Amino acid sequence: MSTDKFDLVLARADRVMRQIDERDGGSRSASKRERHRRMSGYGRAFSRATIAAAAIIGGALLFGLFVMPLQIIGFVIAVAIAIAAFMLLFFVGGDASTTAPGVPADLPNGEMIDRFDSFIFRSRRALPAPAQAEIDRLGRHLQPLRETLARVPDTDPDAQDARRLMSAHLPGLVERYLNVPAAFRGEHDAEGKTVDDRLVDALAAGRTALDDISTKLARNDLAAFETQGRFIETRYKDEKLS
Repeated sequence: MSTDKFDLVLARADRVMRQIDERDGGSRSASKRERHRRMSGYGRAFSRATIAAAAIIGGALLFGLFVMPLQIIGFVIAVAIAIAAFMLLFFVGGDASTTAPGVPADLPNGEMIDRFDSFIFRSRRALPAPAQAEIDRLGRHLQPLRETLARVPDTDPDAQDARRLMSAHLPGLVERYLNVPAAFRGEHDAEGKTVDDRLVDALAAGRTALDDISTKLARNDLAAFETQGRFIETRYKDEKLS
């Protein structure tokens, strides 16, 4: 094999391995973020469940002390109700939903991004490999966007665009794709594209839009910083502090 061909093979192998590393790295990062969210969710659910169970037992004891003596059977029933309430609040409250993330009007931007990140992670396995790769690319850009968007008011036009993309448009795209029977996903439309092709293209377009929003907001922060810096320099550069 000539040196040129050998170098070409090495370059191709490096490119393939880099793509695999990027893909798997994105998946591992998303998995880590999801585990952290689930543990936090179960922690909050445990606190709520414990408070509810304690309130039920405490209420039963107070009832027995001040209203009517509580027989053993009554106490056992109260404990059973408390245990049932604990189990319900803990397991239901701690498990994140796989449905599209509903976004209340007062939900902070940071929490909205967390819901979207969880949704696409949980939906990833049901998507074709090219779409999974696009999901991984999208996921890698969510944390920088979260850091920027969390400081922006929910009513900001760019924040509103991002919220619509992550709460309605992109989750709706994934759910509509999953509704298409598998036997029809390989059929070509009038433009020669399959359902899988459309999914990947739309995910890429959504990722690009979110990247553009993130870049715009970051540039706004940079411009505000430069303006503040120039003001301080102009105001205090030649002034001697007494």
